[in-house]
Order: sequence, then structure tokens, then C-alpha cells
Amino acid sequence: MDALALTLIFAFFVVASLLTRLWLDARQGRHVAQHQHAVPEAFARDVSLDSHQRAARYTLDKLRFGLVSATVSTAVLIGWTLLGGLGLLNVVVREWTLDSWGPMAYQLALFGAFMLVSGLIDLPLEAWNTFRIEQRHGFNRMGWGMWLGDQLKSVLVGVLLGAPILALILWLMGAAGQMWWLWAWGAWVGFSLLLMVIFPLFIAPLFNKFEPLKDMSLAERVQQLMQRCGFQAKGLFVMDGSRRSAHANAYFTGLGQSKRVVFYDTLLNKLSHGEVEAVLAHELGHFKHKHVLKRMVTMFIISLLGFALLGWLTTQVAFYQGLGVMPNLQAPNDALALLLFMLALPPVMFFVAPVFSHFSRRDEYQADAYACAQASGHDLAQALIKLYKDNSSTLTPDPLYVRFHYSHPPATERLAAMRALSPQPTPAHP
Repeated sequence: MDALALTLIFAFFVVASLLTRLWLDARQGRHVAQHQHAVPEAFARDVSLDSHQRAARYTLDKLRFGLVSATVSTAVLIGWTLLGGLGLLNVVVREWTLDSWGPMAYQLALFGAFMLVSGLIDLPLEAWNTFRIEQRHGFNRMGWGMWLGDQLKSVLVGVLLGAPILALILWLMGAAGQMWWLWAWGAWVGFSLLLMVIFPLFIAPLFNKFEPLKDMSLAERVQQLMQRCGFQAKGLFVMDGSRRSAHANAYFTGLGQSKRVVFYDTLLNKLSHGEVEAVLAHELGHFKHKHVLKRMVTMFIISLLGFALLGWLTTQVAFYQGLGVMPNLQAPNDALALLLFMLALPPVMFFVAPVFSHFSRRDEYQADAYACAQASGHDLAQALIKLYKDNSSTLTPDPLYVRFHYSHPPATERLAAMRALSPQPTPAHP
């Protein structure tokens, strides 16, 4: 592998991904702005002009923020790689830690220093999104104290969970021979499965309060639905999402004995019992069609290919030099390789994302069809209308932007498909 060729390939993907994203965002912005002055006819009965324009303003603000965020992220990526930022950080950390603490401590310290600097760079953007964009549009309900507390808890959880698996992978890279990547992948899969089990029990409660669903009428209705669908969960819980945001949602979480159904309190405050049942039936549709399992298996296969590729790249000096780093001569390069791989992968995966978006939209149609069969299609449509309005989701997205970025079908397409499937009259608005 030639270092210059790798540099040029990497630079191409970085520039191409940024320009493509900016072009798509510009298309989306123009399309939303051009259609903000009139509610689409199909939605005129359920969505006011004020709600439609509020959604347009929210969408345009998020696009403008995305423009800044993407530009900053690209500049930081180039700074870490081609401009030698990671190489400089490596020299500093290596001189301070290698002789005193040993190779493993040096590699963990390098990873920690990189994450710390990256986090500090991202922090102003995260704060701006929360306290400027979300707050301006009435979604943010956090104060600075809660927000900073969440940031600190996220760091602590990341260190407590991330440091052991990182140390294990680094040890395998140095001790397991040429097939280290296969062992490391196995460790990663085991860690991911463990995380699915412990997340609802120990991690999520650090950030939100979960209480059993107290509405017995709704609980009975939900239990009957789950029995009809052959789904078992260890509890129905309400999460205090309203403490942080006005956005509403419901989801399944956990694996095995930790599996549970979680409703945002904001969702229960906005939807009728029938609408909540229909939303849950949609989620059960993902379970029935094994979408979660399929995505998990896909993720594991992709991660296996990624580890195999990394196993080969770590033996190529040009991999380091082409991305702006001189490999260590008297210290392990495993942490450097992991960091470079993490930095180089996103610009390439950006162009693979539309494939995953396509299959995700297909899954949503299947889950909607299942919900219409198990519950009321009319209630599901009404729930979607309310959620689109309350979340200020635009009803007029650019079609190409949708095909590239949207994991869910746009409102018009989704409701049209439901109307065709549901035996009950379903409004043609979403």
C-alpha cells in the first residue's frame, strides 16, 4: 500500500462526503422553505398553517446547525489526521506515560486523551443544539445543571464500561497473534450483548426515572396486545422524558430477562389509549418480523469485516503515514491503529448509509402493516399525526434527502400505505 495513494483516497472521501451532505442539506432547505406557506392539501384538516410553519422553521434551523456541525467536524477530522494532530498527541502522551507506566497504560492514556479532547471540542456544539435550537422551538426542558450532570455521568459510564473492553481488545491485539481480530470481534460481540442486558437495569436509571405503568386500563390493554402478538416483557414502565425534552416516544429495551416496554410520559400525555396501543403494536411489528435481530446480526457481520480489515491495516506502515501519523518504533501501535480506523471510517460509511436507510424504511412499512392488523389503523394514523405535529417534523421533505437520510418513510408515503392496508378509514395526513 502506498502512503500517498491512501492520503488521496482518504481526502477524496472526506471532501466528497462533506460536499454531498451540504448539497443534500441545501436541497432539503430549499424544498422545505418553498412549501412552508401552505399546508399540503392532504393534511389541511389536521395540521394548522402555524404548526406547518413551525415545523419548517425547526427543520431549517436544524439544517443550518448541521451545516456548521459538519464543517467543524470535517475540519477537526483533517486536523487529527492529515495535519498531524493525532501524531502530536501520541508523542506527548508517549513521552509522559510509556517509561513510567508501561505500554498498556500508555495506550489507554492515548485513547483517553483523544476522547477528552474530542469531547471538549464537541461540547459547545452540543450545548448550542440543546440551549439554542431545541430551546428556541420549545423542546428543551433542561437547565445547565442537569445538562452538565448528564455530560459528567456519560463520561463516567463511558470510562467504567469502555476502559475494560478497550483494554481487552488492546491486549488481544498484542498477544493473540495474526488472528487477533477474530478474538477481538468475539469480545466485542459479547460486550454488546452484555450491554443490552445491563442498560435498562443499571445505565438508563442513571439518567431517567422509571416507574411501573399505573394506568391499569391502559396496562391491561397493552398486556392483551402483547399476548396476542406472543411477546413477553418483564414490565411496563413510564420514563420521565418530560424532564429533559418535549419529544415523545416509546420503545422496547433489554435482552432476555431484562426485556421491558418503556413509554415516555410525554407520549402518554398526548395520545389516547387506542393510539398508544397502536404505537406499541407498531413496535411489536418490529419484534414479529425480527427486525431487531436482523439488524443486530447485520451489525455483528459488519463489525467482523471491520475487525478483519483493521487486522490487515495494522500491518501496513502506509496506513499510519497516509493518515498523518508516524508509527511508534519502540512502543505498540495498537491504540493508534484503532483511533485512525475510527477516524477514517465515517467518511466512507457515509456513502453506505443510504442502503441502511432503505432497509430501515422497508422495516417501518412492515411494522405499520402489522400494527394495522393487530390494532386500529385509524388510531395509528391519528397517533402519527399528533407526533408529527408535536415533534415539528416537516411534512414536505425533499425526496432525494429522504432516500439518503430518512430511516422512516415520509408522512405522505407512510399514511398512504397504511390507508391502503387498514380496513378502517384512515386519514390521509400524517
